Amino acid sequence: MHTIYLELGKKRVFANSVDWPGWSRSAKTEEDAIEALLSYEERYRVVADRAGLVFEPGEIRVAEKITGNATTDFGAPALPAVLDSEPWGAAEAAKNAALMRAAWEVFDDVVGITPEELRKGPRGGGRDRDKMVAHVAEAERAYAAKLDVRIRPAEVAEMRPRLLEVVSRPLDGDDYRWPVRYASRRIIWHVLDHVWEMEDRTER
Repeated sequence: MHTIYLELGKKRVFANSVDWPGWSRSAKTEEDAIEALLSYEERYRVVADRAGLVFEPGEIRVAEKITGNATTDFGAPALPAVLDSEPWGAAEAAKNAALMRAAWEVFDDVVGITPEELRKGPRGGGRDRDKMVAHVAEAERAYAAKLDVRIRPAEVAEMRPRLLEVVSRPLDGDDYRWPVRYASRRIIWHVLDHVWEMEDRTER
C-alpha cells in the first residue's frame, strides 16, 4: 500500500507521496494529479535505486486531503499534512536521509551531462542550467532555515551535510518551523523537479 495525501489549491492539486518523499506531482484535478504521480514512478525509481531501497509502491491510499494556498497554485507542495506531526522514527529518518542524499547525487549527475543552454518553454521561459543550479541552492538555503540550519551564501557547501544530520536524527516532536517529514519531502521534491526539468528541456 502506497500512502499519499492531496493538497487542493484553487487551480492546481498536488498528489504527494508520504512513503516516498519527493515523489509529488500536480495537475488540475485530483484524478489527474494522481495519474501524473503514477506516470513518474519509473523516474522516481532511479532515486530509490541510488539510495539502495526496494521500491515497490503498490496500490494508492489517500490518507488526507488538505486545503492548499497560493504557493500550491504557483506550483509547489506548500503545506504539511496532519500526519506530518507524527513522531519521526529511526527507520523513517534513515530512509529519508538516504533518499535526500540520492536525490542530490542524481541532480549532480544530471547537471554534469546537461548543456548550459536549455530548450525554452512554449513562451520562451525557463532557467538555463547554471541559473537553475543556483536557484536550487538558494531555495535549499531557505528550506534549511526552517530546520534551524542557517547558512550564509558563502557557506553553501556546508548545507547538505548539516541538513542530512537533522533529517537523520529521530524525533518525538520538535520545535522546527517545518515538521521534519514535510521539510524532507519538500527539499527532495524541489531537487527532483529540476532534475526532471533539465532532462525534459535538454535538446536531443
